[in-house]
Amino acid sequence: MKFILKGLFFLLFTSSLAQAQLVQNPIGKINEMADVPQPLEIIDWKRMALNFDSTVYNFNSKGKYWPLVWMDSTGKNFKQPVVGVYTAIGDVRQGPLNNKGMFHEALTNMGAVLGATLVGIDKRRSSGINYVAMLKNYFNRETGWDIMMNNTSPEVALLGGGYGRDWWYDVYPNVLFYAIYEQYPNEPGFREIAKAIAEKFYKADSILKGNYNYSYFDYGKMKPMTNKICVQADAAAGHAYVLYAAYLKFKEPRYLNGAFNAMKALDSQPFNPTYELLMPFGAYVAARLNAEQGTNFDVKKLLDWTFSGTAVCRKGWGVLAGNWNGIDISGTVGSTADHGGYSFLMNTFDAAWPLVPLVKYEPEYANAIGKWMLHAVNASRFFYPQYMPAAHQTIPHLADLTKGVIAYEGIAKTSTYQNQYTALQAPVAQGDGPKWVPGKNPEVSQFSVYGSAHVGIFGALVEETDVAGILRLDLNATDFYGDKTFPTYLYYNPYRTEQTITVNVPENQKTDVFNLLTHEFVAKERIAAFTMVMPPMQSAVLICIPTPGVTSGFQKASLEMWRK
Repeated sequence: MKFILKGLFFLLFTSSLAQAQLVQNPIGKINEMADVPQPLEIIDWKRMALNFDSTVYNFNSKGKYWPLVWMDSTGKNFKQPVVGVYTAIGDVRQGPLNNKGMFHEALTNMGAVLGATLVGIDKRRSSGINYVAMLKNYFNRETGWDIMMNNTSPEVALLGGGYGRDWWYDVYPNVLFYAIYEQYPNEPGFREIAKAIAEKFYKADSILKGNYNYSYFDYGKMKPMTNKICVQADAAAGHAYVLYAAYLKFKEPRYLNGAFNAMKALDSQPFNPTYELLMPFGAYVAARLNAEQGTNFDVKKLLDWTFSGTAVCRKGWGVLAGNWNGIDISGTVGSTADHGGYSFLMNTFDAAWPLVPLVKYEPEYANAIGKWMLHAVNASRFFYPQYMPAAHQTIPHLADLTKGVIAYEGIAKTSTYQNQYTALQAPVAQGDGPKWVPGKNPEVSQFSVYGSAHVGIFGALVEETDVAGILRLDLNATDFYGDKTFPTYLYYNPYRTEQTITVNVPENQKTDVFNLLTHEFVAKERIAAFTMVMPPMQSAVLICIPTPGVTSGFQKASLEMWRK
């Protein structure tokens, strides 16, 4: 219940103003988006995630370029086989017959395991295979780095995917691992791996001493490095996320101090250091630390850096806003500058992971995040060939090869290929796969398995209500290591008129429903769904509290917290 009480601390509450709406903070980029995206259609993201899992993890799948999985028996780091998953359909670097079957990426494999888990699939017992245990092979103990990395071995690292030269690629697999560890806390060996990662990140932060202006960090030599890749100071956000998760798991104060130091390094940056997808995690950790540890990090600045597209190193990286030839692409995440705008599916999925639960800790952003998610969820269907009009796709004739579960890697305003697809009008659904191995990777490698693998994030977070355009967003689903005592949901009404929605409550128990934004109970002792009127362009954060017995204590504790 801690997050609820901390959230209430920010409310403008008195006995005579009990129903006053908490003043909401705007985010400039989100204000540029339409009230309601057009055309509006919210697909069933949970169903898409379930279909992805059952389709991709099928070793007997038939068709050209299928199956998309194989077994890598090289036993790197741990003497066990690990499943390989293609990064893109038809990628010639991959599969059982290429590069000893060793080239596969943690971003794909971990994303797929996490996404499936979030929608209810136990990946320890999936068709008799423990896919969770296999992720240990990405823990690079043979190199002495002792962290999760994007490949299992430097032997294939130069084929692509970062690995010791591009910092976010080395940090993000550890962010993913800590999320998976929360879901599978009893998986043998995971505790030891999590501790080793925390130790490396803590020691690295101690060496960096607040200066994260490097291209990457050599976790073997424990030395910051620079190369031709510009500096990635937002790696501090990834360090902070992992170290705070480690503190919450292991209760060692030095991990908390490491998280503080990493956040101070990020918060003190004089300009927007966004590089790839770590900045949203920085905003989330800032909000949690402020709420749970009494810090005062600048959440507003970090959210602006996440969305604005003012990044200096990775020029223009942020969130797109606009309607291109009648298709609203607002809310998708990527470069706002590259070819007029180029967003990516994985980045969009993964930004939702920290930004949605951020509202638990900074409820002043409920309206902004609610509106952004409506746009992101709506526009993300256009990455999939079955939803994007054929006239806006580079290879619509190959769509059947996706089996309905693999999307294009990105959406660009104009084709990013110099002499191909130039006649296509915006938006252009495409991918970079053929550029990874010029002249060898086929056109079909524009279909991104790695991006599609993260679909379970949306699948867990997003559910439609009975009013089109009003979503129910689960604030607990990706709040890893957070307080999930009470089911908590964000609703946002994007319309300029009030709307009446149906609110579902947990089955088989009496439930009181508390609106965190107005500090009032909107329903008492409900055992079935009820209707609620939502004011125009306003949100509600509804907390479902079991009764009897809990409510009176909840009211008393929340009032006492406010008075403090």
